[in-house]
Amino acid sequence: MKIEPSQKIDFSKLPSRAFIHKFTDELIDLLFPIESTFTYHYEVADEKEERLHKSLKEILQPLSNRLNLSADEVVEQFFNQLPAIYNKLIADAEFFLKSDPAAEGIEEVIIAYPGFYAITVYRLAHELSKLSVPIVPRVITEYAHNKTGIDIHPGASIGSPFFIDHGTGVVVGQTTVIGDSVKLYQGVTLGALAVRKETQGAKRHPTIENNVLLYAGSCILGGETVIGHDSVIGGNVWLTSSVPPLSIVYHKSDIHIRDKSELREVVDFVI
Repeated sequence: MKIEPSQKIDFSKLPSRAFIHKFTDELIDLLFPIESTFTYHYEVADEKEERLHKSLKEILQPLSNRLNLSADEVVEQFFNQLPAIYNKLIADAEFFLKSDPAAEGIEEVIIAYPGFYAITVYRLAHELSKLSVPIVPRVITEYAHNKTGIDIHPGASIGSPFFIDHGTGVVVGQTTVIGDSVKLYQGVTLGALAVRKETQGAKRHPTIENNVLLYAGSCILGGETVIGHDSVIGGNVWLTSSVPPLSIVYHKSDIHIRDKSELREVVDFVI
């Protein structure tokens, strides 16, 4: 089968996805040298950072006509923010350790927790998003999505510290605003009420205020939906309207328990 080249998309003017993934891995290794086979020291860190400066500039080069700043300015501003990003991530890791009784140390959180990995990648991508870099931030967060099952749009605004436990199936939409000390469990969706192209640029996703706990499977939708501070949202709750601070919201279902010996026939379900 002959495939005609696309007349609408010039892929030569797009950065390499594989190179962006490699850059992401090396950037995380600069912050947390987990994969390094050598003893970490400042001289090596300086060399790695210099190489990463060049890598990011190379990634941005095909997009130069779509940048608000020059590639050099984007690189400089991004790396200037790296210490602040690192401090936020350490606060996140400490929050993980404080929140999860299964966590045995901050090193375990950093090296093994998918929620922490997804937050790390988000915070790096978000900084590029704030600098109005197109495409690259989304490629970076989708890299983490593929690895962890956690989908955080780089445009979302997330405070610190932040905690995602287990995390599989978590979705955080583009215009979501999350405050400080928020905890999410697996399957939480912070989404839009409807997916319509004409709503592009509008606030479509909810606001989660400080110290909110969202249990597994909860679904919070809508740009005007605000979850007040210090609230608890129970598992499988579906919300499309705001709740005041200090609320407990839960889904009530009837569960019946019977003695198996009372049944005339053995129950044998096959799935």
